[in-house]
Amino acid sequence: MENPLGTKDYTHLTLEELRAEEKKLKSQRIPMAIFVGFLVGIAIYSATHNGAFLPVILMVAAFIIGRNAANKLKNLQAEIQRRNSTF
Repeated sequence: MENPLGTKDYTHLTLEELRAEEKKLKSQRIPMAIFVGFLVGIAIYSATHNGAFLPVILMVAAFIIGRNAANKLKNLQAEIQRRNSTF
């Protein structure tokens, strides 16, 4: 179940579903890193070629995307750890 911010409520998933979700998120790490690197590269190019606000916007977007991906994985792993400690 997703809330309005786009994050899942992991408490309603089974342990198998949590592990599948963790595998999916881990497999998305490299494409996400490439995308963030692409945004940073465009920001650097724009900054060196008289870009006004574009570099700032791109750096903020890259930061938010990276932070959200890391937080999703951390929350998922915390839920898996919580479930493993109860068994």
